[in-house]
Amino acid sequence: MPDAAPDAVPDAVRDPAPDGARDPAPDAVRDPAPDAAPDTVPDAVAAPGSGATSAAGAAPSSAPDPRRWLILAVASAAQFLAVLDMIAVNIAFPAIGADFRSASTAELSWVLNAYTIVLAALLVPAGRLADAIGGRRSFLTGIALFGLASVACGAAPDLGTLIAARVVQGAAAAVLVPTSLSLALPAFPERERATAVGVWTAVSAVAASSGPVAGGLLAASDWRWIFLINPPVVLMAWAAGLRLLPRTGPVGGERRRLDPLGTLLVLLGTGSLTTACVEAADWGYGAPATVGFLAAGLVVGALAVAHVRRHPDPVVDPALFRTRAFTAAALGLLSYFLAYAASLLAATLLFTGAWGWSPARAGLAVTPWPLTVLVVSMLSGRVIRALGERATAVVGGVCFAAGPVWWLFLAGGDGAHYAVEFIPGLVLTGIGAGLYQPVMFAAAGLLPARQLSLGSGVLMMSRQGGSALGVAALVVITGGVARPGLDALRAGWVFTAVTAAVAAVAGAALGMGVRTGSRENRGSGADPVRHH
Repeated sequence: MPDAAPDAVPDAVRDPAPDGARDPAPDAVRDPAPDAAPDTVPDAVAAPGSGATSAAGAAPSSAPDPRRWLILAVASAAQFLAVLDMIAVNIAFPAIGADFRSASTAELSWVLNAYTIVLAALLVPAGRLADAIGGRRSFLTGIALFGLASVACGAAPDLGTLIAARVVQGAAAAVLVPTSLSLALPAFPERERATAVGVWTAVSAVAASSGPVAGGLLAASDWRWIFLINPPVVLMAWAAGLRLLPRTGPVGGERRRLDPLGTLLVLLGTGSLTTACVEAADWGYGAPATVGFLAAGLVVGALAVAHVRRHPDPVVDPALFRTRAFTAAALGLLSYFLAYAASLLAATLLFTGAWGWSPARAGLAVTPWPLTVLVVSMLSGRVIRALGERATAVVGGVCFAAGPVWWLFLAGGDGAHYAVEFIPGLVLTGIGAGLYQPVMFAAAGLLPARQLSLGSGVLMMSRQGGSALGVAALVVITGGVARPGLDALRAGWVFTAVTAAVAAVAGAALGMGVRTGSRENRGSGADPVRHH
């Protein structure tokens, strides 16, 4: 294989069993139902195309689950709903404000921010909980809770009820997003995992690109329909998940403690930092509230790090980050989404500010970006098999960085030559996103089964944190004005090019020093062999 370079070969103790042999003592809890998904839930999923065995050392099965694409469809439906409800509500914000005229803009903003902050804060604890009680149970509970919260949002009689329902919706999304990926990956053989993650990424791109359109159309009738269209999709996803998703439980039947203090520290630290980033534009970047939340987040974060280093079974196992490729993926996604969120906001500010376009025209002008992401994500599996994970991630990061460089030198002040000045940059960033994201999110599969959902949650936390920080950084760079000048936007493009280049450097670290597990660890649920 082209990517089987010497430094990408994992350090694991290889499984001497011939390819296709079934592990006689799988760790996962079996599903006795005849229609259940495959009866073996592997300990981990190897990075796609790496030529590695799973993180637990098991050889991939020669008979892939025939329903694996249906399982992916269920997981992707949850991802679609979580992303769509974050984007579409932004477009409906004026319509919601018209219904609750007595509320201030600051109060109304919590309809948007409550979801974002709670989602970011709970991703890691929710992933840990899913690993402790089983991904299937967490997914079905999360999707049901998301549907009920959507009904409450649509029927909310006042702003307080709407915000409370959005908090619950954000918590449910935090359960769904990491669990969906950890349930889908093990169903696929190694050669198909890159394609599977590419499809999962493409669904996010579709949700992000269709969110403004769906939000605008539904809000034109009644903003409540943005929430009320969710329950039918939730019901179908729940019924399909009940039938298709594999029954999983703690590895080897081991019941894990939930570490309530660690969970609280992670929740408070992440929530404080996210709140500071999300609210800084309204509060002021030097305001006491902003500085206070930022300081609190840093202090609590330091306490959380000290706690997890001492606790015997912490909410976030520090051993996660001894897998260097996983650490590279987490840092790479953080840097990538800094660039992604800042680039998207900069494009919007250019169209509606310097070029004076309407919001509707600006939305259409950005469309080549998600469309390119959609197409390239669907083809990413073939690219990864041809180039390898590391090369694909580097190419993706470089392509993304090339987009803002194009705008930096060619974007003019009137938009008269949009097709030449801006579309090539949108296509370049779209290619970069479609190549980079599938590789980096697939790094969750480097972890053992007992940490799959937690690992997915950490990667999603990188996405949410990077997005919040990217928006905050661009607002600071452009001076926080609604219509920044072209010079200010050029400074923003320098920032996005640099952060995308850093993401490319992180992609180059994939496959280096991958920590994998030994054969004897498979049945015990013990931590994998650690390589330093």
